[in-house]
Amino acid sequence: MFKKILVAEDIDSINRGMSAVLQKLGRPEVFHASYCDDAYLKARRAALDGSPFDLLICDLSFKPDHRAEKLTSGQELISVVAGEFPELRIIVYSVEDHPQTVRALWDTGQIHGYACKGRNGLFYLEKAIRTVYGGNNYLSAQVEAAVQHRNFLTLREYELALLKLLANGFTQEEIEERFKKDGIAPSSKSSIEKRLKELKEDFNANTTIHLITILKDLRLI
Repeated sequence: MFKKILVAEDIDSINRGMSAVLQKLGRPEVFHASYCDDAYLKARRAALDGSPFDLLICDLSFKPDHRAEKLTSGQELISVVAGEFPELRIIVYSVEDHPQTVRALWDTGQIHGYACKGRNGLFYLEKAIRTVYGGNNYLSAQVEAAVQHRNFLTLREYELALLKLLANGFTQEEIEERFKKDGIAPSSKSSIEKRLKELKEDFNANTTIHLITILKDLRLI
């Protein structure tokens, strides 16, 4: 089992629950950090001392306070430590179960497990730790569909630019002008109308406003 574990979590009650689970797993050394910057510094210090962490358990959201932080989210922390300590196993333990968020993070290849907080969260966390230690990846049932459904719709840069301008009140004529000015192609009004029609069909939207609402709900824009 993992011998040295770093937990990045800023809620004391959740830390206590995790500590109880971790003590069932061979009594590893467990270190806690309430800030992402502190977690990174602990990981770096351990590596420099020749005693690196085996596992990082990380939340995604951290409540801001009076401290100025360079790393303000779990995603940022994961990106940094995954790049600097490639041997470190990483498990996300979070309430976040939105398909787009989970899929985007999973597709980076930087995490090895994703357990959702909730009524049975600690059960899933323990299962995630055991599974990852065994050399496999783990996803809670709540988020597995988001990762396994390979046809999940995503947007390209052109479509994002178009939809963000529409969401901000630009008309198609104004978008055409903006695209021509910025060198974005295709920029003609007919091309913009055609792509919007295709997007409405893709997302089963009746109107452009309906499309924008759907994409905001999906956190695609």
